[in-house]
Amino acid sequence: MAPNPLLKKLGFSVDERLVIVHTDDIGMCQASLTAFEHLWDFGTISSGATMVPCPWFPATARMCRENPQMDMGVHATLNAEWDSYRWGPLSTRDPQSGLLDPDGYFHQWHQAVYENARPEAVATEVNAQVERALSAGIAVTHVDSHMGTILHPNFVQSYVNAAHSRQLPAMLPRASAIGFGMMGVSPDEMSVFSPILNQLESQGLPMLDGLLAMPLDHDEDHIGLAKKLLGEVPAGITHFILHPAVDTPELRAIAPDWHARVANYHAFMSQEVKDFIQTSGIQLIGYRSLREALRQ
Repeated sequence: MAPNPLLKKLGFSVDERLVIVHTDDIGMCQASLTAFEHLWDFGTISSGATMVPCPWFPATARMCRENPQMDMGVHATLNAEWDSYRWGPLSTRDPQSGLLDPDGYFHQWHQAVYENARPEAVATEVNAQVERALSAGIAVTHVDSHMGTILHPNFVQSYVNAAHSRQLPAMLPRASAIGFGMMGVSPDEMSVFSPILNQLESQGLPMLDGLLAMPLDHDEDHIGLAKKLLGEVPAGITHFILHPAVDTPELRAIAPDWHARVANYHAFMSQEVKDFIQTSGIQLIGYRSLREALRQ
């Protein structure tokens, strides 16, 4: 893998390991918002992204207005995956957009979005989400993707345009990045993705060398897993995902994987993980650094 040219632009050597410890799903529920506040103050995370269509987005926006140093992006959302807790698009109620399921919410899962959503409707929706965040007073640092749905080849250009038309970085892996399997990208899909990603990198867009994530399928030894995964990050820039939440009745009612989300939170609130980050040779950065590099 060729060294990431962004390292030099950020003032680092080509063999350094930079990690964006990134909290997804902020504002999905109250428990995610509280977890972000605690972890940001504790110092083990460096970025997060909010789900603008979700009920706790206004509280997220208020938190960011009151704490402008927070690094918060827009978690471009095209799915509402839970059974009894749903949300829908900001930009339309038109079934012809393909964004809506029969009940008027976003589709639950990727495939239904791929089969139904019109690319122009996706473009309108992601722009509406970014604009809503900006108008709510969030100093948006980046745009990334809820469940990876908008990274589909039919939609990825809309995603990139929504970010870069506002001089914001989009969460984009290099074609050579580790972790595509974590995103559910098959080898056949990679044959489609790779030329797109290579073209975007040739245009000078900020790109990532690694995609790693804390598990959501169990709650066993998340401290040990965090240390293992952080110890394996490659040279370059890695987007390291967790889905932290405090334990609340609301969270338990919403999310079957609540136990893992709470375990994510406790792991990164532990002094053991904080000490490991400080002594392991990795450097925490946020998307604000990438945003400023892009704007230069």
